[in-house]
Amino acid sequence: MTGHARISLAAWGATVLGSLVLTPVFSGPFLFISALLCGVITGVGVLLQNLRTPRIVVPLVQLVVLVELLSIFFLKDTLKFGLIPWKATALEFNQQMVNAMDSINRFSAPLPPDSHLTLFAVSVISATGLLIHVIAVQLRQAAWAGLLLLIMYTVPAATVHGGLPALLFIPPAVGYILLLSAEGRSRLSRWGRRISGVSHLDAAEPVEASALGQAGRRIGLSVVALAALLPALLPALPEGVIGNGLAGSGPGGGFGTSISSTDPMLDMAKNLKQGENVVALTYKGGAAGGTYLRLTALDLFDGNTWRIAPREDGHKINGDLTPPPGYIGDLSKVPETKMEIDVTRNFRSQFVPVPYPLHSISLKRDWRYDAGALDIVSAGGQVIAGKKYSATSYDLQPTPDQLSTAVFTSQPDQYTSAVPQRTPTAIKTLTDRVIAGANGNKFEAAVLLQQWFRSAGGFTYSTQNARGSGMGAIREFLLQNKSGYCEQFATGMALMARIAGIPSRVGIGFLPGQAGKDGQYTVRMHDMHAWPELYFQGTGWVRFEPTPAARVPSTPNWTVAAGADPTNPSIAPSTAPGTPGATNDPEISRRNLDPNLPADSGIPTLNNGNWWTKGGGRAIGIGAGVILLISIPWMIRSLTRRRRFAREPGRASAEGLWAEIRDTSRDLGLDWSDVSTPRQTGEWLVSKLPAETKPDALRLARGIEALRYAGDANPTVDLTSEAAAVRKALWSQAPRRRRWRARLLPPSWRWYLNRGSTEASDLLDEFDLLLARLRSLVLPRRHAN
Repeated sequence: MTGHARISLAAWGATVLGSLVLTPVFSGPFLFISALLCGVITGVGVLLQNLRTPRIVVPLVQLVVLVELLSIFFLKDTLKFGLIPWKATALEFNQQMVNAMDSINRFSAPLPPDSHLTLFAVSVISATGLLIHVIAVQLRQAAWAGLLLLIMYTVPAATVHGGLPALLFIPPAVGYILLLSAEGRSRLSRWGRRISGVSHLDAAEPVEASALGQAGRRIGLSVVALAALLPALLPALPEGVIGNGLAGSGPGGGFGTSISSTDPMLDMAKNLKQGENVVALTYKGGAAGGTYLRLTALDLFDGNTWRIAPREDGHKINGDLTPPPGYIGDLSKVPETKMEIDVTRNFRSQFVPVPYPLHSISLKRDWRYDAGALDIVSAGGQVIAGKKYSATSYDLQPTPDQLSTAVFTSQPDQYTSAVPQRTPTAIKTLTDRVIAGANGNKFEAAVLLQQWFRSAGGFTYSTQNARGSGMGAIREFLLQNKSGYCEQFATGMALMARIAGIPSRVGIGFLPGQAGKDGQYTVRMHDMHAWPELYFQGTGWVRFEPTPAARVPSTPNWTVAAGADPTNPSIAPSTAPGTPGATNDPEISRRNLDPNLPADSGIPTLNNGNWWTKGGGRAIGIGAGVILLISIPWMIRSLTRRRRFAREPGRASAEGLWAEIRDTSRDLGLDWSDVSTPRQTGEWLVSKLPAETKPDALRLARGIEALRYAGDANPTVDLTSEAAAVRKALWSQAPRRRRWRARLLPPSWRWYLNRGSTEASDLLDEFDLLLARLRSLVLPRRHAN
């Protein structure tokens, strides 16, 4: 086989092995098609080179063949005369790439086996294979082709949630080593037959793989080590960089929106603004008029994001769930409703859509529930896509009188009452003005907040608000533009409810959906919704609906104050100043204090902790880690020096002391020569030392010389005192800056690193020798005639 054919086949193999890392991202036959196309491109390249085609022409012909193959496989309807790619082919290819990028931004991994996604994957792999062939075969720089394999590995490694399996690093590494070996063997074969080398076998044999240790393996060892370390050192990219599509996890070949446990609010926003309005699930049963289906509740707000507070391990589902938190009535007298829910493969979520409060569910294994939120979440990373299950819930219907007479004597947890300390005073003042008519009643205050968002506050519903739900976004939404969608309405009311002294959290889930035949409801992706849940002792968590009627036509029937007309509420927020002498300016710093609130300021503030919890401990840990890392060379040198001086007198001890003088000289910037004899080195040392230490240097050098070359030398000679005196003299004569550098970053330490890499590649040489010896035992030798 010719050299270029060998490298071409190795380049094809490296491409196929490297593309295996994309299997957690893409699905379908993309790998088989890519291998086939790369094989055809490789065959074309080998054929043209055998015909001695000019080097610059080969990749151009390969590119034309690649375009033709992609067009025939994926864009056949756009070809002119059924064979020639035309303008329509280019336009359709561009549209398919746009569709693929949109799917990558929306769907979770593994991506669905859609034709545009398969085209995208095949195009990327085939183009990479063509580039590897050009670099390795045409430019004869196989080592640089490893960068393309490294990129193919690091992109999914840094973006797929949870990272790639460790074993997936092996195929591209093996492919790269094969490519280097093929190039090295091709280079060495041009030199003729081996007359000497690492192999001790018959010199008449052709060049063996064992002879590649000098040509390619040391380079391969370094690059493969870099490829192994780089993905570990790269920080995981935020899901928004590539799109939430790659953030999903779990088995299944479905596709659709992804709801992760890290930022469910962000995932909901992406789906409402960008996702297709496909069917998420269907259900039968439940309350009359449809049922809200909740995924989870966000109970922790730090001023930047609303997220799920730290939880303990979920409870196994072995029967009935725990009672609804906060409810003190007799649950045996509460009516129950049963639902049959069928989730399509479009909806990939680790949270299960269920009604609240949930009583029981048919899902058992691999699913857990949280006692505080009563949500169901995956225990092993799987998703709910394609699942069918039944759920039974309590049909709690609290009355306005029950909520109005609720007594607040304790908080449900440590998170849902906390108000971030950096909450603007303007929002606190605004809250006082809106709830002024409640006269301290928590339920009346909640109703006033809901009515203010839905009608009296002048808000408009729009999904164009891209600011999110951080403190800055809430401030802008409440005080300035007053335009947003369910995320802003839910988080705005939840924050204001906490300011008013009502524990609150934000529920994420679905609206009831569209009623159909036979009592079946259809819920689509754009029915995703967020709402505030407020806590009333004795009843528990109660859903409110501040989103305007443009999006949600009605409010829960229990959120109407006693005696009020639900269609024309009589309770309206007061526009009068909250305290004497105050103004209506929302930017004023004073607020009306609520005597029912636990703190003197009227607001339960978020406990930000001391300097240790606010980042001091993390900073100390990082600083200690940096100091430890910097100290590694010093520690290695110190331990090595101590070990050398602690040895018993003898040949090994003398050689260790001589090595210590060598390393000390290098650390202090002196030109120690590795090729000089001990006598020459001793004379050099004498020239660098003061008069009182010169005899010690001469005795040390003569002792090493005798041990190495004199057969009658004393093998138990003790040179410790001479070595200590020489080292002390060298150290005392060096400038202070040089001494500090020798302590912190001794150059001799770098020499040991270089030696370690050399010994590692030498070990590969020895492995080759072992294989060659085994092969010589199995296969008969070929003798020259």
